[in-house]
Amino acid sequence: MTPEETLAYEARVRTRQTVVAATAGVLLIVASVIQLGGPHTKVNELTLDLLTANKRFPLDLIAAVLNGIAALAAAWTLVYLYRAARARNPEKVKPYVKIIAIVAGSLTAAAGIVYAVIVAIKVHEFATTGAQTYDEANRLTSGAGLLALQLLGQAGALLVAVAFVLVSLVAMNQGLLSRFMGYLGMFAGALFLFQITQVPVVQCYWLLAVAYLISGRWPTGVPPAWRTGESVPWPSSAEMRARRVAQAGNRGANGARPGLFGPRPKPAAGPAAEPAPAATGAEARTRAATPKRKRKRRG
Repeated sequence: MTPEETLAYEARVRTRQTVVAATAGVLLIVASVIQLGGPHTKVNELTLDLLTANKRFPLDLIAAVLNGIAALAAAWTLVYLYRAARARNPEKVKPYVKIIAIVAGSLTAAAGIVYAVIVAIKVHEFATTGAQTYDEANRLTSGAGLLALQLLGQAGALLVAVAFVLVSLVAMNQGLLSRFMGYLGMFAGALFLFQITQVPVVQCYWLLAVAYLISGRWPTGVPPAWRTGESVPWPSSAEMRARRVAQAGNRGANGARPGLFGPRPKPAAGPAAEPAPAATGAEARTRAATPKRKRKRRG
């Protein structure tokens, strides 16, 4: 695909991808807020947890569906960034990055929704039938199916983290994301595994920022790679230092004062100052004969 074809394709799907990325960020926040609402237990006791879960299962089910849609939208956004990076440098951007992003989003969405549905069925069964004892609660929650779904959910979270890190890295290396956005995307991926807060603020901010970038309305202007359709890597620290040294050398060669103004200019050559005429003999004797006045001390 030529750079012109790449730019034409990105211009054609820009609005759609902006909406997808923004939807992913907003739904992550909304789902977290819904999960925080409703009744919650103050003690960790299995039977009480199941009875409380039965009261709030509609909220958990809605949050699971929204999280699933957000996971698919986030995976779609990552695939779009991957395609943009690969179109600019197909040799360095490997195809397995796209596969990881697709599997991560699909697995996370499916495992989360199915797990929420099965839990809702089991807690409703526990709350409406049986003696509601600990043994019955343990029997309902210790099945192999729930354990398998939990493992799939953890595997999906791991793949989501890996996808965020890899896509942010390749997009940053090709000049599509700034260094700040690239490293922030990697950090957002790590937070899917190591949650600091229950509300995914960093992930939401990154997805909304990417949506704003894709729309072409970035405050400081979109990176050059989005305008040229080619890879425009960011200069390394060594290259930045070399540029600063070269600029300082150019300013010094132009006769500027060092620092802000470069070297101080030399004074212009002019006629030499004439020496003061020597005192005549009479003047010399008068000065030598004149006694020096003593200064009076004060105080």
